[in-house]
Amino acid sequence: MSETLRDLRERAGLSQAQLALRSGVAQPNIAAYESGRRNPSAAMLDRLRSALRPLPHEALDRHRDELKELAAQYGLTNLRVFGSVPQGTDTARSDLDLLVTRSPDVGLLTIAEFGFAAERLLGVPVDVVTDGGLPEGHPILRSAVAA
Repeated sequence: MSETLRDLRERAGLSQAQLALRSGVAQPNIAAYESGRRNPSAAMLDRLRSALRPLPHEALDRHRDELKELAAQYGLTNLRVFGSVPQGTDTARSDLDLLVTRSPDVGLLTIAEFGFAAERLLGVPVDVVTDGGLPEGHPILRSAVAA
């Protein structure tokens, strides 16, 4: 199991210290898990795997152009981001909040399908909000930035 954790950490491009910071698990404990000196519980493995996921801003940076193309395929334009990502406060437990403009022929199911496809592409949870139903001056409209 220790090699698997090390392999996952290295594939994620994280040092033990970075994984410790993201997971809230002390770096010496991560080292002990990786070396086999300690065996992590199932709950600890879940916690570490969650922390190994890319942060939403990292996933967006890697797949920005693909995400824009995906949105266009679903009839969505004016892709913007709000919430923790533009604030620089996203964590391993954060989602990516997207604000979009939908074409008149795009319904709720299509928006939901886009959200699922975006999650598969990015590897992080995604919430999609359309701007059509938000009143002028809504906090989401004020805080959203171009993706």
